[in-house]
Amino acid sequence: MTGANTFSVSGYGPERSSLSRLLARDSLARRLDWPILLSALALSFVGAILVYSATRNRTEINQGDQYYFLVRHLMNTGIGLCLMIGTVWLGHRTLRTAVPILYGLSVLLILLVLTPLGATVNGAHAWIVLGGGFSLQPSEFVKITIILGMAMLLAARVDAGDKPYPDHRTVLQALGLAAVPMMIVMLMPDLGSVMVMVIIVLGVLLASGASNRWVFGLLGTGAVGAVLVWQLGVLDEYQINRFAAFANPELDPSGVGYNTNQARIAIGSGGLTGTGLFHGSQTTGQFVPEQQTDFVFTVAGEELGFVGAGLIILLLGVVLWRACRIARETTELYGTIVAAGIIAWFAFQSFENIGMTLGIMPVAGLPLPFVSYGGSSMFAVWVAVGLLQSIRVQRPMSA
Repeated sequence: MTGANTFSVSGYGPERSSLSRLLARDSLARRLDWPILLSALALSFVGAILVYSATRNRTEINQGDQYYFLVRHLMNTGIGLCLMIGTVWLGHRTLRTAVPILYGLSVLLILLVLTPLGATVNGAHAWIVLGGGFSLQPSEFVKITIILGMAMLLAARVDAGDKPYPDHRTVLQALGLAAVPMMIVMLMPDLGSVMVMVIIVLGVLLASGASNRWVFGLLGTGAVGAVLVWQLGVLDEYQINRFAAFANPELDPSGVGYNTNQARIAIGSGGLTGTGLFHGSQTTGQFVPEQQTDFVFTVAGEELGFVGAGLIILLLGVVLWRACRIARETTELYGTIVAAGIIAWFAFQSFENIGMTLGIMPVAGLPLPFVSYGGSSMFAVWVAVGLLQSIRVQRPMSA
C-alpha cells in the first residue's frame, strides 16, 4: 500500500514513511555526530553576539550600521553550514581522489597573495581583496589541503594492506608536500598560520604511525629553523615586537604591549558572571583593538565573565572530544589521519587565541574557531567539521 506519506527507498526493504526512514539505524541523521554539530553551531551563534557587542558602536568600521558585522557573521556561518553539507555529501573518500586538484588550487591562491592582488591586513600580506568589502585569506584553506594531502600519501599503502605503517620515503614525500605552501605562507609573512601548520604536520605524523624519529627530527629542525628565521631577519619588526612584549609584558605598555594589557584588563574586570552583555566598559569604550576577530574572547571574559568564557572553552572541548572519538573509531588510517590533523589544528589554534588574550602566549593573529569574525576562517572550520562528519557517516555501523 502506498500513500502521500510513504515512498520506496532502495536498500530499505518494504516501503517506509519518511519518519521511519529518518529514525532507521543506518540513516544519515543517526550517523551524524550531533554533539559536534550542535557545539559548533552554539559557538558560532555565541560568536555572533560577541561580534555584535564589539562592533555595534564602532562607526569607523561598521559603515554606520550597528548590525553590519552581525549580519555578515551569520551569513558566514550559513555559508559554512552549506560547505559542511557539501563536504559530507561528497565524502572524505571522494575528496581523497581530488587532493591533487585541491592542492594545486590552494598553492595557486597563496601565490596570488604575493602578487599585486594581495593586500596587507594588520601587518600580514596574507589576503586577496575580492571587492565589495569581501576578502579571502587562502592560508586558512591550505590547512585543509595539507591535512588531506599528507593523509592521502601516508595512508595509501597502509589502507591497501601493503604496509603496516608509512615508510621513510612516504613520510619524506608527505613532508615535502606540506613544506611548499608553508614556505610560501612564511614569505607573506603569516607566522601564526605557519605555527598552526607545523602543529598539524606533527599531529598527522603521530596519527599515521610513522617512526618517532621523524617527529623528533621535525621538532629539532623546527627549533633550528626558528633560530635561523630570527637571525636572518625574515620576521617583520612588528612580529619581533610581539615576541618581545610576550617575554616582557611591561615593555612599551602603550605601544607593542597595548593589546595584551587591555585584553587582560577586559577579561579581569568580568569576574565570575561578567559585567552584563553590552555593558563592558572596555568593549564599549573600544579599548581592545581587533576585538571582533583575534581578541573576541575578551568580550566574553568581560561581559559574560568566567562562566561565559568557560562555556566557550567547554563547547570547544566537546568538539575536540568528539573528534578524538571519531579518529579512534574509524577503521581506515586515512580517516584517522584526517581527524587527527583537524584535532591538532583546532586544539592549538584555540589554545593560542585564548592564551594570547591571557598573556600566556604571544600575539599571533589567529582567530578563535567558530567564534571570531572572518569568512575564510569560518568557511575552513566548517569544511573541517564536514570532513569529521563524513568520516563518521562512512564508517561501518559496528565501529
